[in-house]
Amino acid sequence: MAITQAVANSFKQQLLEAKQNFLTSGSGGNTFKLALYSSSATLNSATTVYTTTSEVGDSGSYSAGGGTLVNSGTSISAGVARTTFANLSFTSATITARGALIYNTSQSNAAVCVLDFGSDKTATSGTFTIQFPANTSTASILRISG
Repeated sequence: MAITQAVANSFKQQLLEAKQNFLTSGSGGNTFKLALYSSSATLNSATTVYTTTSEVGDSGSYSAGGGTLVNSGTSISAGVARTTFANLSFTSATITARGALIYNTSQSNAAVCVLDFGSDKTATSGTFTIQFPANTSTASILRISG
């Protein structure tokens, strides 16, 4: 089993089919969530949808399916289109996670991207936070350039 950081291949196709909408939620955009997974998960570019297989168990404010992400909307500069999300925290949680899946609940739980933490990350009766990179042309979590 392995978690490999990647943008889902199916997501790339769905972008061209106009099935993914990153406008901010209040502006009619899709709803995106992030689910956490143990090191026994198999997630990679071939992942197409959210799965409960090897998802971490409910603890504190974390429950199956993970948490809803707050999208920053889209922007472009230096020829790079991009989007990112606000940091996401799960409180009062005892969690050990190796990675995460961002997925689109507005599109039948379609996979967007897999995050590999590089090693197990743990919170014990505390706060487990996913910290997203700055929304810049070189750091945003999702970037498209040509």
